[in-house]
Amino acid sequence: MTRALKTQWHNLAFSGLILHEILDHPREDETPQARLKEIGMMTILYTMTQAHQKLTLSNIIEITELTRSGAKETVDLLVRRGMLTETMVKNSMGRGTARQFEISEELLKKLISFTSS
Repeated sequence: MTRALKTQWHNLAFSGLILHEILDHPREDETPQARLKEIGMMTILYTMTQAHQKLTLSNIIEITELTRSGAKETVDLLVRRGMLTETMVKNSMGRGTARQFEISEELLKKLISFTSS
């Protein structure tokens, strides 16, 4: 299989996986609108990860053009779901701290098992 087809297959598998994880496992405190935002955000975050961009709130806001509170709200929902992990790192100025996110290992393991079947 060519590299381009493999990448496309991997992207489709990730999309299917996040649709399944979010829509088939609704949380009581989420609205349907919140779930759609989570799906969109995970798609953007996966694309950012593939492009080797750091998943910080500042980078997410720059790409999505959401307000800080809008981006934070959706990202926090994904952290609570366990789809993202959060760590504190030095900010880009090197003086303070910033929240940095990664797609969770558990979700990536599910993706690997999903694509190898």
